Parts: sequence; structure tokens; C-alpha cells
Amino acid sequence: MPRRFARRKTRRALLALALAPLLSLAETAEAAAPPEEVVSGGELRRQRRMADELYRAMTSDAASFERAISQPSVRAELERALKKELSDETLRAMVTRSQEEAAYWASYRRGIDQVIGAEQPLAPGRRVFGRPPPKSALEPIVNPAGLPAPVPFETGGTLPVPDRWRILDALGRPENWFDPYNTNTLKADKPIFGEDWFLNVAAISDTLYEPSRVPTGIGPQYTARPQENNTFGRYGRTLITQTAILSLSLIKGNTAYKPPDLEFRVTPVFNFNRTVVGEVGLININPARGRNRNDSFLGLQEGFVDYHIRNVSEYYDFDSIRVGIQPFNVDFRGFLFQDNQLGVRLFGDRDANRWQYNLAFFQRVQKDTNSGLNDLGKRIRNDRVFVANLFRQDFPVRGFTSQLAYVRNDNNEGNEFYYDNNGFLIHPAQIGDNRGYNYGVNYFGFNGDGHFGRINLTTSAYWLHGHIDHNQFSPDPSNKGATVNAFFAAAEPSIDFDWMRFRLSGLYASGARNPQSGHVGGFDAIMENPQFAGADTSFWIRQSIPLIGGGGVALNTVNGVLPDLRAAKGEGQSNFINPGIMLAGIGGDFDLLPELRLSTNFNYLRFANTSSLEFLRHQAAIPNGIGYDLSAALTYRPLFTNNIVLRLSGGVLLPDDGLKALFNSSGGGGLFARGDALYSVLANVVLTY
Repeated sequence: MPRRFARRKTRRALLALALAPLLSLAETAEAAAPPEEVVSGGELRRQRRMADELYRAMTSDAASFERAISQPSVRAELERALKKELSDETLRAMVTRSQEEAAYWASYRRGIDQVIGAEQPLAPGRRVFGRPPPKSALEPIVNPAGLPAPVPFETGGTLPVPDRWRILDALGRPENWFDPYNTNTLKADKPIFGEDWFLNVAAISDTLYEPSRVPTGIGPQYTARPQENNTFGRYGRTLITQTAILSLSLIKGNTAYKPPDLEFRVTPVFNFNRTVVGEVGLININPARGRNRNDSFLGLQEGFVDYHIRNVSEYYDFDSIRVGIQPFNVDFRGFLFQDNQLGVRLFGDRDANRWQYNLAFFQRVQKDTNSGLNDLGKRIRNDRVFVANLFRQDFPVRGFTSQLAYVRNDNNEGNEFYYDNNGFLIHPAQIGDNRGYNYGVNYFGFNGDGHFGRINLTTSAYWLHGHIDHNQFSPDPSNKGATVNAFFAAAEPSIDFDWMRFRLSGLYASGARNPQSGHVGGFDAIMENPQFAGADTSFWIRQSIPLIGGGGVALNTVNGVLPDLRAAKGEGQSNFINPGIMLAGIGGDFDLLPELRLSTNFNYLRFANTSSLEFLRHQAAIPNGIGYDLSAALTYRPLFTNNIVLRLSGGVLLPDDGLKALFNSSGGGGLFARGDALYSVLANVVLTY
């Protein structure tokens, strides 16, 4: 209400200034019209309509204030809007003031009528401008002591509202807290308090059922079956997980058109997982724990403060800083470092968002072994990551975004002995001479995403250079480590035809040619999560295949494309003495229905160099071929949104000579003796609020 009064006073002053010649005419009943050059007839008619609107508004206000004197509900609404108590005397003063305003605009209107003639909206026939009112018109009888005619509350009147966000509330539109599609205070559509403090609540339920056929080894002292003497045990693994995510964001600022001034966010995540495997000693170091494991964990995946430092242009180009546990992805597809880690990030943009930059430093927190969530109950890792990247939109052509990136990773956990929650030693990794190592490596990268005409393209390339202070593969007693010099490149072009998209995938990560030397070339990432070549529908990317007989490491890690021979993905160290990989693939996405998509993918996989595998397995001439990876996924969104997502996918890995050499015994009784394939099925239900 105070803002409305202020606007009326401003308009009143402007009108009075524009029509100053008319004010004197309103005091004399028979005054002559002002010269035409002062105010035009069209302008006078516009001002008359404005005076009518203001008269009606002030009259309605006066009626509302009068009702508030006798009706407690109206008085309570006014007090909530004005945030103060209103006595009868105050309300009567507000009535008098509104009536005076209404009388002023009525007099103003009569002055205009005397100049250009009265317009009779209720009279039959045509209205004639430029003539005075009929002589028979009677002046209204005004009794200052009389009461105004009663006006029902439902037929009009105005009541003040706290802010512009709640206009729909005043009009009677209902709000449901569980409806994210319409106006909802819990989804930051209206302030939670004040005029620009918003609360955004998000909740996600992620349910997954995943049976798979994955090779397993036989323990040296124990087996699941008596008298088992083969190298390979009962293969197979079934995983059931339930993840509940709650994200709470308190935001200050009008974020519809500019970055938030201040944001506080916390995202706790609860996970329950059940794992069933075919052999003992796989999911717990103690064989007495059996082949089943139930585990639960509560972690904090986000907990940060985001402060908007400044705006630097009329386009709201900005600089901001974010401190705390926060999500970050170096490149477009998660090839190098995609994680939620503790850090400080300075970021912003320039030139109407054409340039974007990030300067970030992360001190990595330890992960829970079975859920992969952040475990703040463990000591912070002695592992640091520094990131500087720069994006340029519409370069080299319009529609394509290019990025330059520099990443530094320093790990000083070589003298630590770290055991995971299941009792297994993670670092130093149990391969080679079983000794620990520190490393400092630099990644120089170029990444791009966009389109060249009809051709969509995502590309990524990294050069890795650095040093490890101990080479686990070297027999040299004066082991001084090794220089790391490795390369990575990936590209995915695609083209759309109506409801179909066809894509090609190509990836190369260099491998170590001379694993025992002082120069190694195996490329490894910091924390990869590649959205590429089928992603988690691909068997190779989704599943972790152990290097049986080669030490306590796996060929690859869960949700990873690199065969990096790590002991663990989230808790282990990077390993730059690995075989590398080459991938060539073709796939397609088909929108069978607006809410149903079929995605298919076919990849051929090869090791770049098997020297490291031959050293660990003491096995000569291991072929490079890994196998043929075929996968498909059906994604159903019944509401045409991501609020309900049902997904069913499956992947099959048909082994090639290299994989057969790793999992076949010399007597022909190995895992693939009968041409068996590896497979996995994933059923996933995601509900989002």
C-alpha cells in the first residue's frame, strides 16, 4: 500500500504540472477553454481517463479501510500487509485521506469536462466531445455527515499485498507444496521471507537393481565351494541400491535475470546397498562374512556458500566465489575430474557470457567404500587438485564452444597405509613391489562441444606430464621413480534426422611401453565419470573387471573407460603404468515416442599396449583385443519431464583374444573356455521433486 500511494502521488504531481492551466478553470464554472497550443484534445481525454481510474481506486481504498473498522478479518489482512497494528483512529484517518484524494481527482475530472465537454458513458446514443454538459444536469447533493452506500466485499475493492510475488495469492489461486509444476514457495517461486530470500527444496529417490556376470578369482586360503582348485571362482554379482538425496538451497537475489547475490546449499545423501557375489573374500577381507553384504551410509555431497562479488556489465557479467563441498567438472563429458569435493572456486563470465572462467582449488575428501559418497568422518586426503579453465562460446564458429584447461594434481600418500571399510589395502596398491609412491602431474587440455552446421561434435584432448617418485614395476634398487608423458583424445560426432540421432565414438589413451623404465606413458584421470560411447549402459564402462592373478587391482573401475589398474576409484591413487585403451564405436538414439527413447551402442575395445599386463601376469605376448561391447537402453518419462524416469538397460561384452588370454587357463578350463560372454542388466527408477 505505501508503494501504491507513492506512485499515485508521483502521477498526481505530473498531472498537475501538465494541466496547470486547467486547475484555475476548475474554480470558475464558466471559464473559457485554454489555447490549443497548451494541451491537445487527445491529451486531455487521456488525462480524463487517468483521473477516472485514480478516482475509482481511491474510492475503493476508502471503502476497504471503512470495512476494516467493523470487520476483523479485513483489519487482520491490512495489518499483515502493512506489518503494524491499526487502531480505529488510524483507520479513520486513512479513510479521510483516501476520500480527500478521491475528491481531488473528481474535481480534476470536472475541470477537464468544462474544457472539452462531458462524456456520458451511460447515456444512450453517441457521445459528443467538445460540448459542455446539458443545462438540465443536476449537481450531486453532497452530505459530508452521510455514510457512503454499502459495497459488498466480494464485488470490488483493493487490499495491499506484501510483495509482487503474491499477487496470485490475493486473486485466490491455491498453492500445493507437493506440486513443483505451479507456483510453489518451496521451489523458489516466491520469497520464503523478506522480498528476495528464496528457498529451493529438491528431493531425489534413485532405486537400482543390477545383476551382472563378472569374473571372480579364487582366494589362496579359502573358496566358496569345497575342493575348488581352479583359478576362477563362481562368477556373478548382484547389486541393489537405494539412494535418497535431499538438497536445500537458500538464495538471495532476483535470480530470474541475474546471478544470485548469496546462496547457501546443503545436500545430504543416504545410501543403502546390498551386494551378492559368487565367492568369499571378494566383498570383505574376512571370508567368514560370506558372500552377501548389506551396508548403509549417510554422506554430504554438497555444503557450500556462494557469494556474488560483483556485476561488471549491463548484461550481468559477474565474478563469484564458492567455498565448501561443491560439484565440479573440468570438461564437457567427465573425462578427467568430475566429483563433489571440498574446495574454493572463483568463477564468472565476460562479454555477455561469451567468455567463462574457473579458478578452483580442491583438497580431496575420502570416500565411503561401498556407496562412493563423501565420508567426512575420515581424515582429509593428502591429495590436492588445482584447476584453471577458460571457455569461449561461438569459437571457432557460431554454435561451438571451445575450452582450454590446465589441471595440477599433487598426491603425497606414498608413505600412508590406507585400508578401506572392507579391510582391503588400497594404497600402496598391491602390485609390483607393493611400495607406495607420490606424484605430481600436469594436464594440459582442449575441449569442445557444439555443432558445425548439422554435425554435432564433442571433442577432448589432454597431454599429461609429470613425475612419480617411485616406480612399482622397476627392479632398480635405487629406484628414483619415472617421468610421466601420456596422451588422451576423444571425439563424438553425431547427426540428427527427425526423431533419430546417429553418432560415432573414438577414444585413445596411451599406455606404458616400458613399464620398468624411468619413462612411462600410461594415461590416467583424477576422477573420471565419462558420459561417452554408451556411458553406464556399456558393460566395460559400467562394470569393474578384476585383474585376477595380477595383484590387488582391477583392469578398470566402475563408471570408467580407462584400464588404469587401480586398487579403487574413489579411494585409490592414479596409476600411470597401465595398458591404455583404444575405442571405436557407433550408436544411435531413437525417440520412439515423445516420452520413450531407445539408445543403442556398439564399441570395439583394444589395449593400446599390453606390456604392463605381461609384467604383472608373467605372461608373454598378451594380445591387444579386449572385445566387442554391445548395449541398449530404454528410457521412459511418463510425464515428459525428469520427475519420473524409468530406465532399463543391458550390456554384453564378447571377449576378444586379449581378454581370453587373461581369463583362460593353459588347460582350456578358463572363464571363456566355452565362449561365454560377460553381461550386465540395469533397472533404474528415479523420482525427482
